[in-house]
Amino acid sequence: MTIQLTYSGNFEDISSTSFQEKLTQIRENLHQKVGAGSDFLGWHDWPSNMTDAFLNEMKETAQKIKSTSDVLIVIGIGGSYLGSKAVMEALSSYFKASSGVEVIFAGHHVSGEYLANLMEYVNDKEVSINVISKSGTTTEPALAFRFLQTYMEKRYGVDAASRIYVTTDAQKGSLLHLATEKGYQRFEVPANVGGRYSVFTAVGLLPIAAAGYDIQELMRGAKNAEAFYGTADFSNNTAMQYAAARNFLYNKGYEVEILATFDAKLSFVQEWWKQLFGESEGKEGKGVFPASVSYTTDLHSLGQYIQDGRRFLFETFLNVQKVQTDLTVFEAENNGDELNYLAGLSLQEFNKVGYEATSKAHLDGGVPQLALTIEKLDEYHIGELLYFFMISCAYSAYLLDINPFDQPGVEDYKTNIFKLLKKPGY
Repeated sequence: MTIQLTYSGNFEDISSTSFQEKLTQIRENLHQKVGAGSDFLGWHDWPSNMTDAFLNEMKETAQKIKSTSDVLIVIGIGGSYLGSKAVMEALSSYFKASSGVEVIFAGHHVSGEYLANLMEYVNDKEVSINVISKSGTTTEPALAFRFLQTYMEKRYGVDAASRIYVTTDAQKGSLLHLATEKGYQRFEVPANVGGRYSVFTAVGLLPIAAAGYDIQELMRGAKNAEAFYGTADFSNNTAMQYAAARNFLYNKGYEVEILATFDAKLSFVQEWWKQLFGESEGKEGKGVFPASVSYTTDLHSLGQYIQDGRRFLFETFLNVQKVQTDLTVFEAENNGDELNYLAGLSLQEFNKVGYEATSKAHLDGGVPQLALTIEKLDEYHIGELLYFFMISCAYSAYLLDINPFDQPGVEDYKTNIFKLLKKPGY
């Protein structure tokens, strides 16, 4: 496999028999679909069980959206948007439009100004909507859909129904009933796949395909990752090793993990990773707190704390070996910026040196380090990376004796909001 893991610091215990035995048992439990939260293990073998018919349906629907629309508005929050957003940001050009429709997200926060600006922005464009919610009653996306559904019906009349796509529970929920009543095309949020593990289902694949990316290759990377990280023994399994290293550091008092990258395209992979590990591990008074930084930008801000602040954090670098496009520093006639010493060096090579220098500085400052390296940013390698993180997260949470697939704490703030707003029943 292409994801490489290296360590810097004292990790003498992670290859111990105890770690290996625990992780081997966790791996077997995942295969047998037993243990805490086992009802939500559908993601584990989803890539290998995916049919050509399902992928073709995703691609055909995406083509229909592309043929009728300039913009696809994806309504969802948490895992209902972060996975597809992560893939698109990792694969897109910084400024050039993709080969598919423009994808805009809504319902991931509450902002009247955002929705008003969005509806104004798309007035001169052809629009489709994909609303994603297992229940249909999650407040943030439900509010956004109330406004945008009305917008679509006022603008397109009876034709609005052919432009609204619903991804929801197959058997129950208000959104299912609405989709049936209105005749919206429906896709399933699998009952046995939680939101933060759903990027390879219709939740993620339809928006990704509509944006013009190759979901066949994305799933090929995920399928190969499933085959390897779900079966390889500890000595070859970097997902197990990553989980063991995190657990080892956590037990040594390092309770914050910073996912650091030198590639800005990975910023939403970091956001998706934070939800994945934060919701999966942060319960029962346990769990590593997931944070992120983007270098070299954050070396001029948070870098000071990482270098010299309290020693309760460790750093995981997410590195990319190859970039699609690069520039080489040239020798200027007037060396007023004093950069001629870099002549002949590419900017990607500069970032590699920046990584080595940062790693050494932070290690000298007492920050334990891991490094995950992927070959390049394309559909195959992103598919592999996301599955790697999902199975690593399961390994890691089970090492803490935590159910990785529930999120009871998320309900507390909702209950308080409903009480304050006097929602019936609260």
